[in-house]
Amino acid sequence: MKRSTERFLTTHTGSLPRPEDLIRMMYAKEEGVPVDAAALSERVAAAVAEVVGKQVAAGIDIVNDGEMSKPSYATYIKDRLSGFGGAGNTFVYQDLSDFPSLAKRVFGDPGRSRRKTPACNAQIGVRDAAAPQVDVDHLEAALARVRFEEAFLSAASPGVISLFFRNEHYPTEEAYIFAIAEAMRPEYETIARAGIVLQIDCPDLGMGRHIQHADLTLAEWRKKAQLHVEALDHALRNIPPDRLRMHLCWGNYEGPHHCDVPLADVIDIVLRARPCAISLEAANPRHAHEWKLFETVKLPEGKLLIPGVIESKSNFIEHPELVAQRIGRYANLVGRENVVAGSDCGFGTWVGQAAVDPDVVWAKMAAMAEGARIATREFWKRS
Repeated sequence: MKRSTERFLTTHTGSLPRPEDLIRMMYAKEEGVPVDAAALSERVAAAVAEVVGKQVAAGIDIVNDGEMSKPSYATYIKDRLSGFGGAGNTFVYQDLSDFPSLAKRVFGDPGRSRRKTPACNAQIGVRDAAAPQVDVDHLEAALARVRFEEAFLSAASPGVISLFFRNEHYPTEEAYIFAIAEAMRPEYETIARAGIVLQIDCPDLGMGRHIQHADLTLAEWRKKAQLHVEALDHALRNIPPDRLRMHLCWGNYEGPHHCDVPLADVIDIVLRARPCAISLEAANPRHAHEWKLFETVKLPEGKLLIPGVIESKSNFIEHPELVAQRIGRYANLVGRENVVAGSDCGFGTWVGQAAVDPDVVWAKMAAMAEGARIATREFWKRS
């Protein structure tokens, strides 16, 4: 991964607003309406080129494909892996249980309400081995037209897949999650082999606590989280840590989040994972205070942080001075060369998600880039 050596670099979490016509095509596909596969692939390729250009224009240094090919960051695997043919999963969000009206609004999101999460009811295997390479090809074609510092592609972690897709086949959770890990390994290695940084999305290490395992004690849940990291590291064993980043998330929905597990209760497990870079929520009202944790937690040698300095669920455009302050807090604690500015989470987690107006997304990105320039003047130009 690129490190800051003379200025603060900028990136984001992964998903970005999709064009309206692509959204309609993907809605149709999710609902079982026949869609011309060639036409969809062509539209995805064009959308990737568009979104890469918008990232560069907004001042983003480390860019990606915006996850244009995926219905969501996690549920896309049902189209790439076999073994998922059971009934759909249901979820209880612990923080929303006391707020039924808000829960209806959250679950009524046009994208979230359409998600498909069939249970695992057979042995897991790779069904569409070509799909990850197609993602690589689309991104590389788009990158050929722009100037950028680095590129990344995201993929679902074994743990988050186990969160969304219930196990009805394997005898134990451990057997299930390691089977997922082995099936996802070709996708991970395809991305890394192309020279593109691989981001592993790990909401299971945050959101999983209050959605999947709210009934467990903290000690019991930490054992689950450790198992998830062990499975992840198993799947990533052939990829150098400096070609990996992971995203920690408590759920990209506009809820109260008062049941989120504190970062302090999971940070040691997260820092032991193989990826060298940790992307985490650091701008929203529930987690913005947790920068202070790094006053006592030492960042291991070789690791870097990608703190969110802009929110992903608010249409407020952060003031660049605030962005610079947020960057500076982390730089003061872990070292300026160990900080890359990012977003809390994605802006298109589910196809059709519209928490933030698409035009506002790009204004927020530009504000982040300006804030990084301000922080650069403070931390590099003075020395």
